[in-house]
Amino acid sequence: MKDSYSIIKSPVITEKSTASVAEHNKVVFWVALDANKKDIKEAVEKVFNVKVLGVNTQRAPGKTKRMGKYAGQRPTRKKAYCTLREGDKIEIFEGV
Repeated sequence: MKDSYSIIKSPVITEKSTASVAEHNKVVFWVALDANKKDIKEAVEKVFNVKVLGVNTQRAPGKTKRMGKYAGQRPTRKKAYCTLREGDKIEIFEGV
């Protein structure tokens, strides 16, 4: 297993993700592309000292962007939706 801090890249702070924290106790993170659900669960539990009940993942393919005649592509990213045990909270998502 990789280091926990290299698996979790950053939290996803959007209207939809903050609503899922309030309604369903789910937090959303950008994670490493090669991380599986087991690795993500262990990393979140270790870093934030919470109990994760389930993990759902989603790959976001990179969009093609153009600048004049030159075309490039943004990197592909992976999102993880982690369902936390009732009563557990992560301070990053509080007050957002």
